[in-house]
Amino acid sequence: MKSEKEKMLSGELYMASDPLLTAERIRARQLVKSYNDAFPEEVEKRTGILEQLLGKMGKGSWIEPPFYCDYGYNILLGEGVFFNFNCVFLDVMPVVVGDRAMAGPNVQFYTATHPIDAKERASLLEYAKPIEIGEDVWIGGSSVICPGVKIGPRSIIGAGSVVTKDIPADVIAAGNPCRVIREIGGK
Repeated sequence: MKSEKEKMLSGELYMASDPLLTAERIRARQLVKSYNDAFPEEVEKRTGILEQLLGKMGKGSWIEPPFYCDYGYNILLGEGVFFNFNCVFLDVMPVVVGDRAMAGPNVQFYTATHPIDAKERASLLEYAKPIEIGEDVWIGGSSVICPGVKIGPRSIIGAGSVVTKDIPADVIAAGNPCRVIREIGGK
């Protein structure tokens, strides 16, 4: 029989109140608090905390505090990634971010979701879908990236967008729901 964590990581319905998962979220929140409370000049301290917290932190990557996450170990950053102030990661499943991707302030990544059926939702079971952000993607401030979304390399997401479906490579997309506005120059 699968543990609740195994169910969570495989995208199945699981119980978030499971003691192991609760302990892992508390650990993440403790590290996030230390990170967010560190002084601006304590770059080495902050880098060390991110290295403990995240599943992968590529060389030269940075997340401006404050930021928030559920587990941390499901956040996988390539090299040279930059996230501005107040980003939120509901990283129940992986949020994989390609090299040199950038996100403005208040960008939110939601892998967590809930059943559509009200009776099933009332059981407090939830599930998740991974998010993939390609290399050289730029996500404008206050955008929301919904569960299961993939954003192709070099694309730009306009500020305030709600990305509910995959976005191909080399486009500018914006809106609620986010849609392709136009293609942009090649690689």
